[in-house]
Amino acid sequence: MAVNTDKNSYTILFAIAMVVIVGSLLAFTASSLKPQIKENERMEKQQNILYALGVNENEGTGDIVFVSTKEVADKFSTNVSEQLVLESKDGKIISKMTRQEFIDSKDEGKGKEPYLIDVKKQQARAKKGESRFLPLFVGQQDGKTVYIAPIRGKGLWDAIWGFVALDENMVVKGTFFDHAAETPGLGSNIKQRYFMDDFYGERLLTEAGVFKGIAVAKGNNDPKNERKEDHAVDALAGATITGDGISAMIRKDLKLYMPFFQNLNIKTN
Repeated sequence: MAVNTDKNSYTILFAIAMVVIVGSLLAFTASSLKPQIKENERMEKQQNILYALGVNENEGTGDIVFVSTKEVADKFSTNVSEQLVLESKDGKIISKMTRQEFIDSKDEGKGKEPYLIDVKKQQARAKKGESRFLPLFVGQQDGKTVYIAPIRGKGLWDAIWGFVALDENMVVKGTFFDHAAETPGLGSNIKQRYFMDDFYGERLLTEAGVFKGIAVAKGNNDPKNERKEDHAVDALAGATITGDGISAMIRKDLKLYMPFFQNLNIKTN
């Protein structure tokens, strides 16, 4: 018997069947790809941390070139000696993962690496008055210890984030910035090498030891970024709000690490 395809009931049943079939296929695809997506996120975060540390494949003054995905796991475990989790209120270390523990955790699938801490979720905890945990990574740059901290904020259209490498005096030794949806050719340029390089050598503290941060400032009139004690870098053309977002997340997030560096200097002096 022929099916009457003109009936409303047929249309409804057909639509339901298609929704079920397509939904099932999408769910299966998402489930099957989830491990690969997680692994890609893991490698990307490791690449970003290493870039802030100065471990990359840049040549000359061209575009940024990350450590390759084939090498990133080995480079990360080699160059990051410790991964710390700090208490935001006093900067005390509440957990520490050494290089060997990191390697062992990968082998045993424990997945407790501090670098997997979600900064966005930690910011949400702080807004609710809860204690916030701060991940911090310890590496070496030119034979000296460097500390890499993740930061996250708001640009013009969506989230912006990054990693900032600091020495024991909170002087910047490297940065990496990224964005979700900033305007191409304008705010998106926070990811350009020439912008990130401007932060190298900038100080977060005044001579008196007061936290001031670094402003992305219009009219800074320092195109070669030769002044390293002015707490400012030149703004990007046409990207005022994105630049303000960079300034705000540096000021807000990195200030939380100040107690750790104060404790560090007390121990070393």
